[in-house]
Amino acid sequence: MATNQMKPASAIVLSGGGARGAYEAGVLSYLFEKIYPQLGPGFEFDTASGTSVGAIHAAYMAATSDLDLAARAQGILAPWQRMSFDDVLRLTPADLIRLPLRALGLGKATRSTAGGTVLGGIVDVSPVKSLVADVVPWHRLAANLKRGKPGALCVACTEVNTGRVVVFMDGPRCDTAAWDADPNTHAIKTAIESRHVRASAAIPFLFPAVGIDGLHYLDGGLRANTPLSPAVRLRSERVLAVALRHRPGLRSASGPIDPQAITQPTFLLGKLLDILLMDQLEAQLRQVDVLNSILEETQRLFGAEGLDRVNDAVRAKRGVGYRPVETLVLRPSEDIGKIAADCYRKRRDSGSSKNFLTNLLTRSLVRGAPRQEADLLSYLYFDGEFTNELITLGREDTRRQEENIVRLLCEPELGSSEREPKRP
Repeated sequence: MATNQMKPASAIVLSGGGARGAYEAGVLSYLFEKIYPQLGPGFEFDTASGTSVGAIHAAYMAATSDLDLAARAQGILAPWQRMSFDDVLRLTPADLIRLPLRALGLGKATRSTAGGTVLGGIVDVSPVKSLVADVVPWHRLAANLKRGKPGALCVACTEVNTGRVVVFMDGPRCDTAAWDADPNTHAIKTAIESRHVRASAAIPFLFPAVGIDGLHYLDGGLRANTPLSPAVRLRSERVLAVALRHRPGLRSASGPIDPQAITQPTFLLGKLLDILLMDQLEAQLRQVDVLNSILEETQRLFGAEGLDRVNDAVRAKRGVGYRPVETLVLRPSEDIGKIAADCYRKRRDSGSSKNFLTNLLTRSLVRGAPRQEADLLSYLYFDGEFTNELITLGREDTRRQEENIVRLLCEPELGSSEREPKRP
């Protein structure tokens, strides 16, 4: 068993991706059950940063840090294992009529739902409110943050009026000064509540914007789907990130794309979401790698004093200096869009789904896509058969990287040759 002596400051970064979050739940359950026990008594990440469904999971991690590891693993899995469409998207015939009207800017700006009066959106928000309230034991959150387990909880949202990323943060490790010179991101230290997480998970058009202190917020994934920046700026030295898209460049098993698919909106929207999820994380990881190389070479040429002088200049402009950051990314080893397509066709062929509106929506989300692709559906397919497949995949991918994760979080120093994780 590893010791926590000289433990580097660590962070976990959790991506957004709607129903794909079941993969993330599988990763976290394996971490709790198998990896935390190897990291020393009372181990917890120093920072938990999340967007959208990742924000729900980050809040869950912080609010349960005082619980037994087996209970934490079961608690993160249970909602996904019994998931049904109505847990998140409750549709009525009026909602289907409202969709094209809202797309054209018609209809009432405000409307009444079971979850109260809301601004925008087309679906009832009460299932999401209940889901966030039930999954995260909010009454435990403040005490856990106060004792530094974790030291910082960060939730990324998109502010509607300006389009800026807003990072709500809570905990003794938080320091907003690192964002003072950033024109694109605003950091707010506050007591994080359910509304902050719901704002981070408010998918545009489907869910209404969430009002917080006179401003309105939507899904943080629009600008910061994998919020690596808060982890780095809050002085984390080791970062474990969970992505919800398979490795860039991995060809789909479906082969060449049918040219007709390019004309289908649902196919293109799914690809657009994939691109957004991929590019943000890859750019951030590349930036971290470049900065690591610069810091290493600066210290080699000019010593610790030279590195300190460089960081003094950086702090004057940025509010915080640079430090080496080791990263490891857990990604789906299989194409989640293909898994969604397989699960959809299995359910359709078996006739097990009797809900007309659900069937109509899921059919529309795969219309025009190649047979073995359902990228757009995979973000909205809150179906137990699909989510359980992703849980299994998340656990298995984490098991394959177990040795790398333990090394990342335990070893006092990692050489530059170990910045890339070993391949299973």
